[in-house]
Amino acid sequence: MIMDDAVYDAYREAGALARKVLHQGAGLVKEGASLLEMVEATEAMVTEGGALLAFPLNVSFNEAAAHDTAMPGDERTFARGDLVKVDLGVQIDGYIADTAMSVDLGDHAVLVEASRAALEAAIAAVRPGITTGELGTIIQATIEEHGYRPVANLTGHGLDRYDLHAKPSIPNVAMAGGAVIEEGMVFAIEPFATTGSGKVGEATRVEIYRQVAARPTRLPSAKRVLEAARPRRGLPFSRRWVPGDKVEIGLMTLVRAGILHPFPMLHDEPGSFVSQAEHTLIVTGDGCEVTTR
Repeated sequence: MIMDDAVYDAYREAGALARKVLHQGAGLVKEGASLLEMVEATEAMVTEGGALLAFPLNVSFNEAAAHDTAMPGDERTFARGDLVKVDLGVQIDGYIADTAMSVDLGDHAVLVEASRAALEAAIAAVRPGITTGELGTIIQATIEEHGYRPVANLTGHGLDRYDLHAKPSIPNVAMAGGAVIEEGMVFAIEPFATTGSGKVGEATRVEIYRQVAARPTRLPSAKRVLEAARPRRGLPFSRRWVPGDKVEIGLMTLVRAGILHPFPMLHDEPGSFVSQAEHTLIVTGDGCEVTTR
């Protein structure tokens, strides 16, 4: 696949800003600090940097792995012992950089290293001709060498313009075959290591949505939701971003009508801990360029 210079530059610029903001935002994760203040400050850094968010900042605690973000008026704070995943997406003209890291407020250093080491091992193996199944094999083996399980039902994913989950999927477990990696592909590798079951399930709480259809609605609160969703061009948005009252009614109406897709928080079993690491990369002729490193 051939990528023109403007697209390449947009991916690289998004990656550079994502790298900077992720580390600054993760630095705000401190014992006693407000989750809501941390999320809003980090999201503001993206717009101040001249880009837009590809999705609401995900901040997931302990057994939660993904799709958690601050609620309106959220009173949660970070506490001693927490293992916090910070997952950031930045987009420039629809070209996305997706990157994540784990912040350890407890004694989870080896678990954090398991996902980080798996990410680096997979990146080192990327080249045209390798399969996604081979990358999954590397990720699983590295996590298990550290004494933990990979999360089997979460994957890395391709990135395309205004498309956060394009092909190919990059498994976190060993599998035969899979897609063949080609020069010019852009994707995120995203290992999750866990002390729990190795599979995540859906919680009841939903803070993140994506518009998947365009149909009219008469309900005023639903119209306000769609006004917030429309500029996203199909990328996810947060309930926090919708102004006014009765937002919940508008969201539920649009989900039932098939206009919005909800993203429930994903978590492993209670009492477990999950770590995450993620980079975005562009496949080159002899390896890859990591845009978010």
